[in-house]
Amino acid sequence: MQIILMEKVVNLGGLGDVVKVKDGYARNFLIPQGKAKRATEANRKVFEEKRAELERIHAEVVAAAQAQADKLEGLMLQITRKTGIDGHLFGSVSAHDIAEAIAAQGFQIEKSAIRLPDGPLKAVGDTPVQIALHTDVVVTVTVSVLGEQ
Repeated sequence: MQIILMEKVVNLGGLGDVVKVKDGYARNFLIPQGKAKRATEANRKVFEEKRAELERIHAEVVAAAQAQADKLEGLMLQITRKTGIDGHLFGSVSAHDIAEAIAAQGFQIEKSAIRLPDGPLKAVGDTPVQIALHTDVVVTVTVSVLGEQ
C-alpha cells in the first residue's frame, strides 16, 4: 500500500515521503496513529496545502524535545536494590524503575522512550542509558545501581 507519511517514522522515512508498506502495517498502526494517510490524489493535495503547518508543528515538537534533553543531559540517577553476598542483584532494574527515578527528579518520561538494548540492568555499577525523547533527539543519562544487603 502506498502511503504519505505525516511525520518522521524511524526506518521508514520523513515528513511527506510517499512510501510503500505492507497493508496490515498501514491499516493497523500508521493510519490509526495519525502517522500516515493513504496516498490518493485527494490526500496528496490536502497534504501539500498543510505541508508548511505540519513542518512548523514538527519543528516545535523537536525544539521542545531538545529543550528537555538539555535539562536531562548529564543527569545521574541512583537506584538501590537488594544484593546477595557476592554483589549480584536480586531481580533487575527495568525501564519502569528508571522512569520512576526520572519522575522523582521532576521530569516526565514515557518508559517506552528508555532504550535498554541489553535488557534490564542486572549488575551493580554505573551504566549509561539512552532516552529517545523524539526520533531526532536522544539523550544519555547515567544510572547508578547501588546494592544493599
